Amino acid sequence: MTRVHIDTFGCKLNQAETEAMRRQLAAAGYRVVDRLTGADVLILNTCTVTHVADRKARQAVRSARKTGRDIAVVVTGCYAERQVQAITALPGVAAVVSMTGKADIAAEIRRLGFQPDKALYVPELPRTRSLIKIQAGCDHHCAYCIVPTVRPVKSSVPAEAVIEEIKTRQTEGYREIVVTGTEIGEYRDGEFDLTGLLRRIIEQTTIERIRVSSVQPREITPALIELWRNPRLCRHFHLSLQSGSDTVLRRMRRRYDTGAYRQAVTLIRTVAPAAAITTDIIAGFPGETDGEFNESLAFIQDIGFARLHIFPFSPRPGTAAVGMPHQVEPRITQHRVQRLLETASSCETAFRQSLTGQVFEVLFEECGGGTWTGYTDNYVRITHHSTEDLGNRIVPIRLD
Repeated sequence: MTRVHIDTFGCKLNQAETEAMRRQLAAAGYRVVDRLTGADVLILNTCTVTHVADRKARQAVRSARKTGRDIAVVVTGCYAERQVQAITALPGVAAVVSMTGKADIAAEIRRLGFQPDKALYVPELPRTRSLIKIQAGCDHHCAYCIVPTVRPVKSSVPAEAVIEEIKTRQTEGYREIVVTGTEIGEYRDGEFDLTGLLRRIIEQTTIERIRVSSVQPREITPALIELWRNPRLCRHFHLSLQSGSDTVLRRMRRRYDTGAYRQAVTLIRTVAPAAAITTDIIAGFPGETDGEFNESLAFIQDIGFARLHIFPFSPRPGTAAVGMPHQVEPRITQHRVQRLLETASSCETAFRQSLTGQVFEVLFEECGGGTWTGYTDNYVRITHHSTEDLGNRIVPIRLD
């Protein structure tokens, strides 16, 4: 049997598409393995949101060559969409597969001469969390973002198909699903927007946990947030920020200001006080002054995020930010990254401490040496010592 290993880089949408590829390959008769050792084919599902993501993809190709085995490397994803010729020229790359080609990855593997065994997919249990793609594509062209270049066409998965996929996950033993996409707040299927889709998921499925990936502040509406009165919706909101300075947000071409962002946070906390709000921050965006950075830092501290993902500004070819004046010196950017990391640590500590003594339901996933790890609905990682088998169980735990 042909053995295929998949490495995934980047966002939850990429992770969801990798999950779909794994299923398709297994159903076609290929054995999908968790380790590169012994694999015949390596599929790299790449990201290109930063220059670091590009470098990681190239390093992964080179690492496959260093195994000493004749592994066929297949590259797909956003970096592959942007740099076909450069990737094709890398030693060991057998094929570069487009975004649309992901949908028929088994055919691509057959085309390379790797034959399947038999068309049979047997789900591996227990399962915990599954990512469900509901939307893809963006056309907003924020000044720093390359995503509209590599995923320019917006599309939404029909609501019926989403419901059926969730039901399938339930029969396989999953306890939680994550709905994801490039811009899920722009989901549309006829009369259904994101609010309507989530309402249908609540009404037409019995999956115990429904988690929503990244949304924009302007997409937080009273009608949407009211759904969180249902305990099946996880109290975790990844709410994009990028900067806490209004002047920087305008240069970034973001479609909100800090006032609108604060309103969204207030609305969330009115309905779900224990909600974890996480975000992304870019340090060193072109023209960012010390005053703007300090303004952003103060806003971040005031909001009280549960977690922050910090990125130094990475100029992406073809984006508006590349040609902007007053590029910030790398040493200044790195200093700001360090200050943001310190702030992120204190914010995360404060959020966790605010939960002490409360009881949360934890979905346990893994065990090592009698210590189980799992996540609360508001996405706090929990460790718990137990001799019981807690795998794929949702258990009430008092946090200490």
